[in-house]
Amino acid sequence: MRYDVITLFPEIIEGYCSQSITKRGAQKGVIEINTHNPREFSLDKHKRVDDTPYGGGEGMVLACQPIFDCFENIEKKENHEFIMLTPQGEKFNQKLAVELSKKEQIILLCGHYEGFDERIRLGLKPREISIGDYVLTGGELGALVLIDSISRNLENYLGKDLSAHNDSFSEGLNGLLEYPHYTKPREYRGMAVPEVLLNGNHKEIENFRKEESLKRTKTRRPDLLS
Repeated sequence: MRYDVITLFPEIIEGYCSQSITKRGAQKGVIEINTHNPREFSLDKHKRVDDTPYGGGEGMVLACQPIFDCFENIEKKENHEFIMLTPQGEKFNQKLAVELSKKEQIILLCGHYEGFDERIRLGLKPREISIGDYVLTGGELGALVLIDSISRNLENYLGKDLSAHNDSFSEGLNGLLEYPHYTKPREYRGMAVPEVLLNGNHKEIENFRKEESLKRTKTRRPDLLS
């Protein structure tokens, strides 16, 4: 999977992706992450990429030319998806993460300031995706959420591929919340590990986890049961 992130702040993307599992995924060649700064394509002598909105109003608007030229300069694979991070987009979830993991390349456009010139939407026709019903200062955090979530579904990205299969909302749990986990010690401050996890009976353990997953979903996210 190749990620190309169009961002005014590449350091945010590069900093996160140089750590932990994301870093190891890149070192193993499972993912490749590139950043592209629209300022490098600005025709303004001060490398400005925004301007005041027509019709008045607060804030600054990202201009067409630097975004168009930056996007068009990216080498594209045939099976790619171009995504604009925006609170107006379709809601991101695990199902969408799995769908996008089938692509060869994801191009992510991060907004900033008051928003995009509408002609960026009209001319480049990105798929618009939101990570939730709230507003962030920029799209970089949303881009990192997608990179992290999508990559977990790629073969050989995680230490054990089944780790993602049994995450909350995953196919392995039929879209339900994940069951509780325990590790050593067997007892801590009066709280003991359930006996069923200690008896070595894999069928009973499997049933226990299914029941706990369903119980947790009923309590915390009953909307998922539909």
